[in-house]
Amino acid sequence: MQRRTVIAPDSFKGTASAAEVAAAIRRGWLRARPDDDCVEVPMADGGEGTTAAIAGSVPGARVVIVPVEGPVGAPVDAELVELPDGTWVVELAETSGIALLAGVDHDSCFRASTIGLGQAIRYAAEHGARRVLVGLGSSASTDGGAGMLTALGARFLDAHGAEIPLGNSGLHALESVDLSGLVRIPPDGLVALTDVVNPLFGELGAAAVFGPQKGAAPEDVPVLEAGLARLTQVLERAPEASGDVLALAAEPGSGAAGGTGFGLLAIGAEISAGAVAVAEAVGLRDLLRGADLIITGEGSFDAQSAAGKVPSLVRKLAQEEGARFSVIAGRVGLEAEERQALSAAGVSILSLSELAGSGQRAMDETLEWLEVAGERMAAEVA
Repeated sequence: MQRRTVIAPDSFKGTASAAEVAAAIRRGWLRARPDDDCVEVPMADGGEGTTAAIAGSVPGARVVIVPVEGPVGAPVDAELVELPDGTWVVELAETSGIALLAGVDHDSCFRASTIGLGQAIRYAAEHGARRVLVGLGSSASTDGGAGMLTALGARFLDAHGAEIPLGNSGLHALESVDLSGLVRIPPDGLVALTDVVNPLFGELGAAAVFGPQKGAAPEDVPVLEAGLARLTQVLERAPEASGDVLALAAEPGSGAAGGTGFGLLAIGAEISAGAVAVAEAVGLRDLLRGADLIITGEGSFDAQSAAGKVPSLVRKLAQEEGARFSVIAGRVGLEAEERQALSAAGVSILSLSELAGSGQRAMDETLEWLEVAGERMAAEVA
């Protein structure tokens, strides 16, 4: 009997893109069940890999390469995606991401900015975008989105009326901001995509949680936060800012990508759960209709996977469609009781680390073991 299987994984970060993961699982599945209808739908949660996932899943999507200024000034060729409905997709990891740096240290932590992200958004806006989806994640900076806003036409000035340096270091000299020169926002708005709910400030804020990943020493964290605080204080006085600036800093997701979520909110953007927005962009719900089994996956499947990640969304949609749900992950970090509960609920879970015999082998040979997992999962439903 022919089955319809939809394969909708996130990327296995550092080893395979979502498209590569989906293709490998499909190859393995078809070895065991060659007559089945297998549909690949690469997914993402708004972080690294978002543009690639959407470009690979939406018919008629057009990839556009745009040169921008990288996180510390070196030129970068960023990949943007234009969709047939006039939506453009821009990804911070492509323009201002930490992977674009040779390494991180105190200097890069304070110098890095989001100016390249702003240049990419501006390009989309000036080339007819009706809406821009902005994937936030893997950022190198803690500038509160000030670099992005600069590229969009804002002017951040010191006490002498000169423009401040880019990065968090420049925020400490900020005295005034002029938003009157901002480019026109696309008619259907800007949507920030993120899988985090961190606010801008505090123990769960942008500096405290994400600063150390970007080269900040413990003593640097309060300095980074002071720069962000100065940004909010000055923006609060700007008549063109959107809404109550201090309230925006407390919004879930405002701390995403070094506070870039806040910067976007300050000019009227909305924040959306990344996986939900990507699912909508690729038409995932329609693709799941009539499916017998839906397979998702990610590099590490653990308790955090239920918090706005791709697997939690795919499972919810599978339940709504009455389809079986399975997971293939690089590693499974669930407690035995959690895994047993999922098994009792009919959820099949395969770990590449367990299949390969070690985590290192699974990482070194990810695509090969994904094929093995796909074939094993197909055999289980035969």
